[in-house]
Amino acid sequence: MPTFAVHYTYSEATVPARDAHRPRHRAWLTDQVESGALLTSGPYTDGSGALLLFRAEDEASLRVLLAHDPFAQERLIDAVRIDEWQPVLGAFSA
Repeated sequence: MPTFAVHYTYSEATVPARDAHRPRHRAWLTDQVESGALLTSGPYTDGSGALLLFRAEDEASLRVLLAHDPFAQERLIDAVRIDEWQPVLGAFSA
């Protein structure tokens, strides 16, 4: 199954709402880890966004899944970039 690097971009304007909705967002992420879809995730240290590594059948099905993220539902993500990624070494390599 393909692996995808998902890059979320955030703005300063959404900080208060992201803080308010973070528990729901993290619960959704936990569900994705438990289902095996999400390999790992975390915010960039400068607050500009986050990196999420997913396994999905294809980009279209991943986009459907990402639409259920509470941050997406609350329109707290300014941009989403999805890149298929080929890990060759380490914990996420096939």
